[in-house]
Amino acid sequence: MGAIDESPDMEVFEWCPGALIRGGPQRESTGLALIVLNQPFEDNLAAIRQLWNNASVRIAADGGANRLYDAAGKHGDPSLDALCVIIGDLDSLRPETRAYYESRRTRVIQDPDQYSTDFGKAVHHIRQTHSGRPVDMLAIGGLGGRVDQGLSQIHHLYLLQPGPRYADGRLYLYSAESLTFLLKPGRHRIRVRGDDGGEDVFGKHVGILPVGRPCRITTRGLEWDVTDWETGFGGNVSTSNHVRPETRVVEVETTEDVVFTIALRGAA
Repeated sequence: MGAIDESPDMEVFEWCPGALIRGGPQRESTGLALIVLNQPFEDNLAAIRQLWNNASVRIAADGGANRLYDAAGKHGDPSLDALCVIIGDLDSLRPETRAYYESRRTRVIQDPDQYSTDFGKAVHHIRQTHSGRPVDMLAIGGLGGRVDQGLSQIHHLYLLQPGPRYADGRLYLYSAESLTFLLKPGRHRIRVRGDDGGEDVFGKHVGILPVGRPCRITTRGLEWDVTDWETGFGGNVSTSNHVRPETRVVEVETTEDVVFTIALRGAA
């Protein structure tokens, strides 16, 4: 585990994750694809509608369609009707949900493969339909519920984003409390507060988690910054750190993949 390379050749990644939530231009991707997983979100429906409107592609992973139907369509609310695809092994999809969305021209795809998750099937479908063009994806219900399911979603951040860059687009996990994504080796500039006068969407709590393997990180813009700091499970881990009040861009340099998670504004 080597020290952080401070050379000017270090890969630099720019992030504007607030644009995903508030709406606004994406990076050099073809837009935002929304994946609805089978986790409750009814208590956060206003935010889900905002994400829904920001997306150009909307897919439900199996039972995620039930969540959409129960939140809106079941009550005569058409605001979440524009669902492109339901995909998965379909062991959770209820008949009334399927009938509702098929009547609205949603495509239903059954993939019985038991060696991939419904989440993974949704991601692969989006990438196949975009013909190799990068598309950023945000999974609703990516964290929360059972611990094993939450760890599975973290696993997918690693599994579905191979290579040294984000050649297929970036993958985000959204919950009512936080936004979570994977930082690859290099220097990352993460804009946590905008300069356009728009509403801030992030709170102060930040975690940087070396889930894959130990590494060394350097941070700037946090209350407890570190320099060339060794981090790994069973040793030092940066959790419950704070974005400083004056910080607009948090910088993280890392020698290995790490998970970055930041609280949403108003979350406990």
